[in-house]
Amino acid sequence: MDIREIAKRARVSTATVSRVVNRVPTVNPQMAKRVWNVIEELGYYPNTSARALVSGRSRIFGLIISDITNPFFPEIVQVFEAIAVQHRYEILLSSTSHDPVRMESSVRRMIERRVEGVAVLTFGMEEPLLEHLHVREVPLVFVDVGPQRPWVSNIKIDYLHGIRQAVQHLAALRHEVIAFISGPLKLKSALARQQAFLRSMREIGIEVDPALMVEGDHTMEGGMAAFAQLLEKPIRPTAVICSNDMTAIGVMRKSNEDQISIPQDLSVIGFDDIRMAQFVIPPLTTIQMSQAELARLAFDALMADVEREAPAPSGTEYVLKTNLVLRQSTRLNSAATQRIK
Repeated sequence: MDIREIAKRARVSTATVSRVVNRVPTVNPQMAKRVWNVIEELGYYPNTSARALVSGRSRIFGLIISDITNPFFPEIVQVFEAIAVQHRYEILLSSTSHDPVRMESSVRRMIERRVEGVAVLTFGMEEPLLEHLHVREVPLVFVDVGPQRPWVSNIKIDYLHGIRQAVQHLAALRHEVIAFISGPLKLKSALARQQAFLRSMREIGIEVDPALMVEGDHTMEGGMAAFAQLLEKPIRPTAVICSNDMTAIGVMRKSNEDQISIPQDLSVIGFDDIRMAQFVIPPLTTIQMSQAELARLAFDALMADVEREAPAPSGTEYVLKTNLVLRQSTRLNSAATQRIK
């Protein structure tokens, strides 16, 4: 089955079928409807590879994420793909697990498939491995680490806004001994969250004791291990802010094992607002970084560069704000409650 058979049955030229399949807007609507009816009747599927060769466009965007098993990323993939389908694009997905070898392999596949742009939503992978894409003038989108250069868009996460809200919320609940569990500090995003926490604590007049700062790995198991370290310290926190929700859930699990009641004995705040956060017990107070909005910004940035005749000399910057979502994992410091009594 090919376009010649479609053309014959629809009583049009093969050129008309080609224009209809490629959705050229100048085709007569009645004629286009007739062609689509034949296509549907025969169950014809256009050869996208052949169309790409003819048009010079693959209509494929690459999407590179850190870890598909992390609940933060599936919604990003789902929303990004849904928007792509609306714009008649496909996506080529790669999950790197922070492995440079897998990253290099992903880039190679994307070059082979002639992607029209790549969103790098990995929260930490550096740019050198993507130089092959850049020299081919493939539009790129980064989170936080994008260089200022043509064909590169950077989505800046306003970590400070949400983390400041979290710290001020705990201060209002009379917590003063507040711990922070970071992500791997080799990641710029994890370091940025930690710095936002320290700045927010200074703003309320508290210098954080280094013993209350523990490095995690953004997993539930890492959250359990990091909280176990905090329990061994001479200072016992009354509240913990975590660099992501997975870590916070690990803290809650370890607290349950050690018969530490949340929020009566310990207030816990996460970061990301993954879907699971509202279903744990108690529901997790967390700093929301909208996955859906991140996906939309990334797709819009790629589309803007694809449709732009000339790139912006220093690239383009977008901002995603974070906000505190209050649930039941935080409450008034029990020591403060005793003083009130």
